[in-house]
Amino acid sequence: MTFKTLDNLDVTGKRVIVRADLNVPVRDGRITDLTRIERLSPTIRELSEKGARVVVLSHFDRPKGKRVPEMSLAPMAAALGEVLGRKVAFGDDCLGASAQATVAALHNGDVAVLENTRFHPGEEKNDPAMATELAALGDIFVNDAFSAAHRAHASTEGIAHHLPSYAGRLMQAELEALTAALTTPVRPVMAIVGGSKVSTKLDLLGNLVGKVDVLVIGGAMANTFLSAEGVSVGKSLQEAEMHGTALDIVARAKAAGCEILLPVDGVTAATLAANVPTTTVAIGAVPADQMILDVGPQTVAAIVAKLASAKTLVWNGPVGAFEFPPFDAATTAIAHAVADATGSGQLRSVAGGGDTVSALKHAGVLERMSYVSSAGGAFLEWLEGKTLPGVAALEG
Repeated sequence: MTFKTLDNLDVTGKRVIVRADLNVPVRDGRITDLTRIERLSPTIRELSEKGARVVVLSHFDRPKGKRVPEMSLAPMAAALGEVLGRKVAFGDDCLGASAQATVAALHNGDVAVLENTRFHPGEEKNDPAMATELAALGDIFVNDAFSAAHRAHASTEGIAHHLPSYAGRLMQAELEALTAALTTPVRPVMAIVGGSKVSTKLDLLGNLVGKVDVLVIGGAMANTFLSAEGVSVGKSLQEAEMHGTALDIVARAKAAGCEILLPVDGVTAATLAANVPTTTVAIGAVPADQMILDVGPQTVAAIVAKLASAKTLVWNGPVGAFEFPPFDAATTAIAHAVADATGSGQLRSVAGGGDTVSALKHAGVLERMSYVSSAGGAFLEWLEGKTLPGVAALEG
């Protein structure tokens, strides 16, 4: 993949449109997590310091093409100003005379956030007229919203056809990390995939068996694979209708020379709740009235042993119900082993997905991974081998 970055880009006096992702979590009108804004700030700061007139576009929530006051980006503009330590202007529309006036008032180095792009129905329809009108507000387009790159919208894909287009620093970091993990990896490559359902990660598993050397399957989806192979999993969550698909994935992995690692023991309980009585049993000896809620210590040891020879790791999904202790034990132990291997220089570790980020944060190793993607759906679609429209628009 070839894409242009901000390196050596002269932006002095230029109107630079930055597609950001300000779709941050909000509760009772207050932003509860500034991570996305903090990770965006280096691009905004660099452009501002180079003398650009920075115009930030973003969506927030799902207003469905209508103006919804509680979905305004005004609080995000204020938060961006706090993170940057400077005044950030706010325009109450991203189209029309209001947007034009906001941009016209900018001086070199100034930053403005324009109102929610999804207040207009043309955004999600990737309406050419809207893309053209957005492009008229700038001289250069910088996409720094990898997390929205799987959507072909007017502000992510359409606009890129009208202006010289570049990857922002966060977009660049995401693309370089993912390319190093799956496109041009140092082998052996190992993947850990967890989660509850095979059906939601079918494309992911299908793509990974052709790209990695070892595929670890954990979480409740492992129960579907075990049950498909005739192993009793008690009353554990599983998808009986996916048994054939699971066996097909195993066959495809074997043909591709990919080793699949399934749990050999599990931590079971009668109910899913915090600190309930548990039993650790070998897979195949799960009591009929119990469910597997975490992988056991022998499985953790087998995963850690495989990590010892791996050079690249991709991780999506916890291996147990980590939100309910003690079913966080295996995910936390594996996370520490990954962090140690990464810290020693032996392993490049790339992780992503909401639950994965939460699990790594819970384990206290978030900052010790090579790269942790803040993108949810886009990260997953990349791992599935799909073309992301917002990324494809930057190529060339």
